[in-house]
Amino acid sequence: MTSTATATFTLEHPVRSRSFAFVLGSPRDGGNTETLARYAAEGLPPDSTGSWLSLSELALPAQPSGPLPDGPEKVLLDATLDSTDLVVASPLHWYSVSAATKLYLDYWARWLALPDLAFRERMRGKNLWAVTAYARGEDADTDPLTGMLSRTAGYLGMEWRGALLARAHRPGDLEADPAALARAAAFFA
Repeated sequence: MTSTATATFTLEHPVRSRSFAFVLGSPRDGGNTETLARYAAEGLPPDSTGSWLSLSELALPAQPSGPLPDGPEKVLLDATLDSTDLVVASPLHWYSVSAATKLYLDYWARWLALPDLAFRERMRGKNLWAVTAYARGEDADTDPLTGMLSRTAGYLGMEWRGALLARAHRPGDLEADPAALARAAAFFA
């Protein structure tokens, strides 16, 4: 005789929609990298949310100002920790991220050192993406940028989801590149 057992359960952590934090590392608003990221954001899953954080508007001091995050640092920390998906949108500067983006990532070391934040544990399992536009060269010239970000994801136990790359030197270059717009539309799919 066989019996069939039925189990009931509840989820300890209910499934939640995805929350994307777009961290814009360009020194100017509306540049090609931001434009590319905004095209990509149009393809976000329907149940997701997104926030846009401009590092030029949320300027971090070269050195933290106190023992606990406050001001722009607190805004960036909260957005970083509250997101399920972190999108670093930085133009390619000297084969890597912009200075503002690098400073933001340097602050991650500070947050790792604050034991009450449990930064490493809270970053584990998040998705890390990159978006970059570059003026000259080839996709391979972005290898230092993507390498740094993918290794950072690995170090923190995050999922590296890849980079959206496009060559664009002047405003309007992206709109004249249907292949780049198609890659952007499908990036988060």
